[in-house]
Amino acid sequence: MDIRAPRDGKAIEELGIVDPLAKEGTEQVRLNEQRIKYWLSVGAQPSQTVRNLLRKAGILPAESPAKKKPAKPQA
Repeated sequence: MDIRAPRDGKAIEELGIVDPLAKEGTEQVRLNEQRIKYWLSVGAQPSQTVRNLLRKAGILPAESPAKKKPAKPQA
C-alpha cells in the first residue's frame, strides 16, 4: 500500500494473503517471495507486522538482539 493512499484504498500490488482462520496444517500465509524481494530492493518499507511475517517466512533475516545501553556508574 502507498502510505498516501486512504485506509481502504487500492493496493499498488498484492504480494500475498494471510488467512488467520485457516486450520492448523493448512496454508495460513501465502507470499510472492520474488515480488516481495523486488519491492524491498527498490526501497519499500514494510510495517512491523509485515516485517514479522516476512521473518517467519525466511524472506528477511532474523532481527538481531537489541543493543543494551551500558549501565550508569554508581556515584
